[in-house]
Amino acid sequence: MKESIVASANPISVQMYTLREAVAADYVGTLRALAELGYRAVELVTLGDMTAAQLRRELDTLGLSVSGMHIGLDKFESNADLWLENLAVLGGKYPVVPYLAPERRTSGDDYRRLGQQLNEYGRKAKEHGMQLCYHNHDFEFQRYGDATGLALLFEEADPALVKSELDVYWVAKAGVDPQALLRGMAGSVPLVHIKDMADTPEQEFAEVGSGTLDFPALFAVGDEIGVEYYVVEQDVCKRPPLESVGISLNYLRSIGRA
Repeated sequence: MKESIVASANPISVQMYTLREAVAADYVGTLRALAELGYRAVELVTLGDMTAAQLRRELDTLGLSVSGMHIGLDKFESNADLWLENLAVLGGKYPVVPYLAPERRTSGDDYRRLGQQLNEYGRKAKEHGMQLCYHNHDFEFQRYGDATGLALLFEEADPALVKSELDVYWVAKAGVDPQALLRGMAGSVPLVHIKDMADTPEQEFAEVGSGTLDFPALFAVGDEIGVEYYVVEQDVCKRPPLESVGISLNYLRSIGRA
Protein backbone atom coordinates (compact mmCIF):
# COMPACT_ATOMS: atom_id res chain seq x y z
CA MET A 1 0.00 0.00 0.00
CA LYS A 2 1.04 3.60 -0.50
CA GLU A 3 2.29 5.79 2.32
CA SER A 4 -0.45 6.67 4.78
CA ILE A 5 -1.91 10.06 5.54
CA VAL A 6 0.59 12.15 7.48
CA ALA A 7 -1.38 15.34 8.26
CA SER A 8 -2.20 13.87 11.65
CA ALA A 9 -3.63 17.06 13.15
CA ASN A 10 -6.35 17.14 10.51
CA PRO A 11 -6.77 13.71 8.94
CA ILE A 12 -8.20 13.31 5.45
CA SER A 13 -11.25 11.06 5.14
CA VAL A 14 -13.42 10.17 2.15
CA GLN A 15 -17.22 10.02 2.00
CA MET A 16 -18.31 6.63 0.68
CA TYR A 17 -21.35 8.13 -1.09
CA THR A 18 -18.88 9.22 -3.77
CA LEU A 19 -18.24 5.52 -4.48
CA ARG A 20 -21.82 4.29 -3.97
CA GLU A 21 -22.00 2.22 -7.15
CA ALA A 22 -18.68 0.52 -6.44
CA VAL A 23 -19.75 -0.08 -2.84
CA ALA A 24 -22.96 -1.75 -4.04
CA ALA A 25 -20.95 -4.04 -6.31
CA ASP A 26 -18.03 -4.84 -3.98
CA TYR A 27 -17.91 -3.01 -0.65
CA VAL A 28 -14.75 -4.62 0.73
CA GLY A 29 -12.96 -4.36 -2.60
CA THR A 30 -13.76 -0.65 -2.74
CA LEU A 31 -12.43 -0.13 0.77
CA ARG A 32 -9.27 -2.01 -0.20
CA ALA A 33 -8.82 0.23 -3.25
CA LEU A 34 -9.15 3.34 -1.08
CA ALA A 35 -6.55 2.00 1.34
CA GLU A 36 -4.22 1.31 -1.58
CA LEU A 37 -4.63 4.90 -2.76
CA GLY A 38 -3.49 6.02 0.68
CA TYR A 39 -6.70 6.93 2.46
CA ARG A 40 -6.73 5.99 6.12
CA ALA A 41 -10.21 7.14 7.14
CA VAL A 42 -13.67 6.80 5.66
CA GLU A 43 -17.05 8.37 6.30
CA LEU A 44 -19.69 5.70 5.90
CA VAL A 45 -23.25 5.69 4.56
CA THR A 46 -24.20 2.02 4.77
CA LEU A 47 -23.21 -1.26 6.36
CA GLY A 48 -23.87 -3.04 3.08
CA ASP A 49 -24.79 -6.66 3.71
CA MET A 50 -22.55 -6.88 6.78
CA THR A 51 -23.11 -6.35 10.46
CA ALA A 52 -21.28 -3.47 12.08
CA ALA A 53 -18.89 -5.96 13.69
CA GLN A 54 -18.14 -7.64 10.36
CA LEU A 55 -17.51 -4.30 8.67
CA ARG A 56 -15.28 -3.22 11.55
CA ARG A 57 -13.12 -6.32 11.07
CA GLU A 58 -12.70 -5.55 7.37
CA LEU A 59 -11.82 -1.92 8.12
CA ASP A 60 -9.30 -2.92 10.77
CA THR A 61 -7.65 -5.38 8.39
CA LEU A 62 -7.23 -2.59 5.84
CA GLY A 63 -5.99 -0.02 8.36
CA LEU A 64 -9.02 2.20 7.84
CA SER A 65 -10.68 4.15 10.64
CA VAL A 66 -14.20 5.61 10.59
CA SER A 67 -14.37 9.39 10.85
CA GLY A 68 -18.16 9.31 10.99
CA MET A 69 -21.32 8.06 9.36
CA HIS A 70 -24.17 9.72 7.51
CA ILE A 71 -27.39 8.59 9.19
CA GLY A 72 -30.62 9.84 7.65
CA LEU A 73 -33.35 11.45 9.72
CA ASP A 74 -35.57 8.48 8.93
CA LYS A 75 -33.07 6.17 10.63
CA PHE A 76 -32.84 8.44 13.66
CA GLU A 77 -36.61 8.58 13.86
CA SER A 78 -37.11 4.83 13.54
CA ASN A 79 -34.24 3.58 15.74
CA ALA A 80 -31.64 6.14 16.75
CA ASP A 81 -30.05 3.89 19.36
CA LEU A 82 -29.48 1.07 16.87
CA TRP A 83 -27.58 3.30 14.45
CA LEU A 84 -25.58 4.96 17.19
CA GLU A 85 -24.68 1.52 18.55
CA ASN A 86 -23.60 0.47 15.05
CA LEU A 87 -21.36 3.51 14.79
CA ALA A 88 -19.91 2.78 18.22
CA VAL A 89 -18.97 -0.73 17.07
CA LEU A 90 -17.34 0.81 13.99
CA GLY A 91 -15.29 3.13 16.19
CA GLY A 92 -16.81 6.31 14.80
CA LYS A 93 -17.33 9.49 16.78
CA TYR A 94 -19.47 11.62 14.47
CA PRO A 95 -23.01 10.64 13.42
CA VAL A 96 -24.10 13.11 10.73
CA VAL A 97 -27.60 14.01 9.55
CA PRO A 98 -26.87 14.36 5.83
CA TYR A 99 -29.95 15.86 4.18
CA LEU A 100 -33.31 17.51 4.72
CA ALA A 101 -36.09 16.46 2.33
CA PRO A 102 -37.94 19.24 0.46
CA GLU A 103 -41.20 18.70 2.32
CA ARG A 104 -39.38 19.26 5.60
CA ARG A 105 -37.92 22.66 4.67
CA THR A 106 -40.80 24.82 3.49
CA SER A 107 -40.51 27.54 6.14
CA GLY A 108 -38.28 29.05 8.77
CA ASP A 109 -40.30 27.21 11.39
CA ASP A 110 -39.31 23.93 9.75
CA TYR A 111 -35.66 24.74 10.45
CA ARG A 112 -36.46 25.74 14.02
CA ARG A 113 -38.25 22.43 14.55
CA LEU A 114 -35.30 20.58 13.04
CA GLY A 115 -32.94 22.28 15.47
CA GLN A 116 -35.12 21.15 18.37
CA GLN A 117 -35.32 17.62 16.97
CA LEU A 118 -31.56 17.45 16.52
CA ASN A 119 -31.11 18.37 20.17
CA GLU A 120 -32.90 15.12 21.05
CA TYR A 121 -30.62 13.06 18.81
CA GLY A 122 -27.60 15.02 19.99
CA ARG A 123 -28.38 13.98 23.57
CA LYS A 124 -28.58 10.36 22.48
CA ALA A 125 -25.27 10.72 20.66
CA LYS A 126 -23.67 12.12 23.82
CA GLU A 127 -24.91 9.06 25.73
CA HIS A 128 -22.88 6.98 23.27
CA GLY A 129 -19.83 9.23 23.60
CA MET A 130 -20.43 10.85 20.21
CA GLN A 131 -21.05 14.27 18.71
CA LEU A 132 -23.98 14.80 16.35
CA CYS A 133 -23.40 16.96 13.26
CA TYR A 134 -25.59 18.34 10.49
CA HIS A 135 -24.38 18.40 6.87
CA ASN A 136 -25.52 21.29 4.70
CA HIS A 137 -26.34 21.71 1.04
CA ASP A 138 -27.17 25.07 -0.57
CA PHE A 139 -30.88 25.19 0.24
CA GLU A 140 -30.21 25.92 3.93
CA PHE A 141 -29.05 29.39 2.85
CA GLN A 142 -32.49 30.42 1.64
CA ARG A 143 -33.60 33.36 3.74
CA TYR A 144 -36.70 33.45 5.91
CA GLY A 145 -37.03 37.05 6.94
CA ASP A 146 -33.65 38.22 8.17
CA ALA A 147 -32.14 34.76 8.74
CA THR A 148 -31.11 31.78 6.66
CA GLY A 149 -32.51 28.34 7.32
CA LEU A 150 -29.11 27.25 8.61
CA ALA A 151 -28.99 30.14 11.07
CA LEU A 152 -32.49 29.34 12.34
CA LEU A 153 -31.55 25.68 12.80
CA PHE A 154 -28.51 26.58 14.89
CA GLU A 155 -30.42 29.20 16.87
CA GLU A 156 -32.58 26.35 18.20
CA ALA A 157 -29.85 23.72 18.41
CA ASP A 158 -27.83 23.45 21.59
CA PRO A 159 -24.21 24.13 20.51
CA ALA A 160 -22.99 21.38 22.82
CA LEU A 161 -25.33 18.83 21.23
CA VAL A 162 -25.36 19.74 17.53
CA LYS A 163 -22.40 20.83 15.43
CA SER A 164 -21.80 21.29 11.71
CA GLU A 165 -20.25 19.23 8.99
CA LEU A 166 -19.76 22.19 6.67
CA ASP A 167 -19.72 21.40 2.95
CA VAL A 168 -17.68 24.20 1.41
CA TYR A 169 -18.84 23.48 -2.16
CA TRP A 170 -22.49 23.96 -1.22
CA VAL A 171 -21.66 27.05 0.81
CA ALA A 172 -19.97 28.60 -2.24
CA LYS A 173 -22.79 27.41 -4.50
CA ALA A 174 -25.19 29.38 -2.30
CA GLY A 175 -23.12 32.52 -2.88
CA VAL A 176 -21.63 32.58 0.61
CA ASP A 177 -17.91 32.94 1.38
CA PRO A 178 -16.91 29.60 2.96
CA GLN A 179 -13.88 31.09 4.72
CA ALA A 180 -15.98 33.78 6.37
CA LEU A 181 -18.64 31.26 7.38
CA LEU A 182 -16.04 28.94 8.88
CA ARG A 183 -14.66 31.80 10.95
CA GLY A 184 -18.16 32.72 12.07
CA MET A 185 -18.80 29.14 13.20
CA ALA A 186 -15.53 28.68 15.10
CA GLY A 187 -15.77 25.85 17.60
CA SER A 188 -18.84 24.38 15.91
CA VAL A 189 -17.31 22.68 12.84
CA PRO A 190 -15.41 19.48 13.62
CA LEU A 191 -15.94 18.15 10.07
CA VAL A 192 -15.58 19.82 6.67
CA HIS A 193 -16.61 18.30 3.35
CA ILE A 194 -14.20 19.23 0.59
CA LYS A 195 -14.98 19.10 -3.10
CA ASP A 196 -14.21 21.65 -5.76
CA MET A 197 -16.39 23.71 -8.08
CA ALA A 198 -15.72 23.65 -11.81
CA ASP A 199 -15.04 27.01 -13.45
CA THR A 200 -18.05 26.70 -15.75
CA PRO A 201 -21.51 28.29 -15.86
CA GLU A 202 -22.92 25.06 -14.42
CA GLN A 203 -20.45 25.03 -11.50
CA GLU A 204 -20.28 21.23 -11.55
CA PHE A 205 -18.67 19.13 -8.84
CA ALA A 206 -14.95 18.74 -9.40
CA GLU A 207 -11.93 17.03 -7.89
CA VAL A 208 -10.28 18.94 -5.06
CA GLY A 209 -7.72 21.36 -6.48
CA SER A 210 -9.13 21.38 -10.01
CA GLY A 211 -11.69 24.16 -9.63
CA THR A 212 -12.30 27.60 -8.21
CA LEU A 213 -12.21 27.09 -4.43
CA ASP A 214 -9.14 28.29 -2.53
CA PHE A 215 -8.29 25.21 -0.50
CA PRO A 216 -5.02 26.41 1.06
CA ALA A 217 -6.93 29.38 2.49
CA LEU A 218 -9.81 27.15 3.60
CA PHE A 219 -7.41 24.78 5.35
CA ALA A 220 -5.75 27.70 7.12
CA VAL A 221 -9.09 28.85 8.52
CA GLY A 222 -10.25 25.32 9.29
CA ASP A 223 -7.08 24.56 11.22
CA GLU A 224 -7.49 27.82 13.14
CA ILE A 225 -11.06 27.03 14.24
CA GLY A 226 -10.44 23.40 15.20
CA VAL A 227 -11.63 21.26 12.29
CA GLU A 228 -10.85 17.63 13.10
CA TYR A 229 -11.46 15.88 9.76
CA TYR A 230 -11.52 17.08 6.17
CA VAL A 231 -13.68 14.69 4.15
CA VAL A 232 -13.26 14.34 0.39
CA GLU A 233 -16.61 14.02 -1.37
CA GLN A 234 -17.74 14.34 -4.97
CA ASP A 235 -21.45 13.80 -5.53
CA VAL A 236 -21.07 13.29 -9.30
CA CYS A 237 -17.85 12.41 -11.13
CA LYS A 238 -17.04 12.73 -14.83
CA ARG A 239 -14.55 9.87 -14.57
CA PRO A 240 -14.57 6.68 -12.46
CA PRO A 241 -15.14 7.85 -8.86
CA LEU A 242 -12.11 5.96 -7.57
CA GLU A 243 -9.99 7.90 -10.05
CA SER A 244 -11.61 11.15 -8.91
CA VAL A 245 -10.88 10.59 -5.22
CA GLY A 246 -7.33 9.61 -6.18
CA ILE A 247 -6.89 12.92 -8.02
CA SER A 248 -8.20 14.78 -4.99
CA LEU A 249 -5.82 12.93 -2.68
CA ASN A 250 -2.86 13.62 -4.96
CA TYR A 251 -3.67 17.33 -4.89
CA LEU A 252 -3.87 17.24 -1.10
CA ARG A 253 -0.45 15.58 -1.04
CA SER A 254 0.92 18.30 -3.32
CA ILE A 255 -0.02 21.02 -0.80
CA GLY A 256 1.17 19.04 2.21
CA ARG A 257 -2.22 18.01 3.53
CA ALA A 258 -1.84 14.28 3.00
